[in-house]
Amino acid sequence: MLDAMSTASGDVIRRIPLFQHLGEAEHQALAALFRERRFPRGSIIVAQGDPGDAMFLIAEGQVKVAVFAEDGREVILSVQSAGGFFGEMALLDDEPRSAHVIAMTDAILLQLRREDFRARLKHSPDLGIALLRELSRRLRRADETITSMALLDVNGRIAHLLLELAREEGGNRIGRKLTHATIAQMVGASRETVSRTMRSLAVQGVITINRREISLLDPDRLRAAAQRA
Repeated sequence: MLDAMSTASGDVIRRIPLFQHLGEAEHQALAALFRERRFPRGSIIVAQGDPGDAMFLIAEGQVKVAVFAEDGREVILSVQSAGGFFGEMALLDDEPRSAHVIAMTDAILLQLRREDFRARLKHSPDLGIALLRELSRRLRRADETITSMALLDVNGRIAHLLLELAREEGGNRIGRKLTHATIAQMVGASRETVSRTMRSLAVQGVITINRREISLLDPDRLRAAAQRA
């Protein structure tokens, strides 16, 4: 049973950009440290302000990373699906969780605790470099998102979001299930405005939308909108 779980963990680890530069021996060593956790749809996986002592890889399902304003308004920072991960800052510091992570579907996660990571880090400097590389990438992405929110109109913010999500999935398709309400909470707009913009992009042939994915047919048009100050 443990060997089967370790094999499954290893398969997930190999798909994670964070660990893709590591060798097979390191993948196997890491796989032995992860523990499977299951969460039903709607459950809070981690809560903002709680102590953080582990990171999570997403084996199956979809989650959202969100914060809540004092008036109860939800702001979605990101949506992660299979192959994604979150909570990596908890491996390096002892600070509280900076956001809520909520299961949008039933989810199977792999948990790596801080003490196991740090013990492994003593034998694998490449592991630390991999984490620093990913933290740098996410910081750059956060800077881009802040810039888009400050300088772009709603159309530009939606274009930027679609391009970023497609880039994360390695092409011109977005397989994550995103409602217009979810997109609205990610770009700081109303659901009605997002619906109108998405319909317009579809009519213009810039994107296509079906139940399984959003396809970017004309990324250049989206890039032009995302660069417009």
